[in-house]
Amino acid sequence: MMDFDHQINLEHLLFFDRKCRVCKKVKNLMDDFYLTRKNRASFASAYSYECKECTIKRIQKSRKEKKMLDEYEYQYPDW
Repeated sequence: MMDFDHQINLEHLLFFDRKCRVCKKVKNLMDDFYLTRKNRASFASAYSYECKECTIKRIQKSRKEKKMLDEYEYQYPDW
């Protein structure tokens, strides 16, 4: 009888690279993607599909747009 526990490592079951759905670049799963489910850190599905760089850009852009909209809302009309 063969012992499969010694032949299979956790490394063989995990994906280490993932393609970002925004920038389409293949990056390291553990380093370049945010963990979305902390209780399942060993699964690839616990990481987001958007890389950290793209996530930061998206958040910054949405905050700038919201700030600009807020500035225009509180001004008096020109009439």
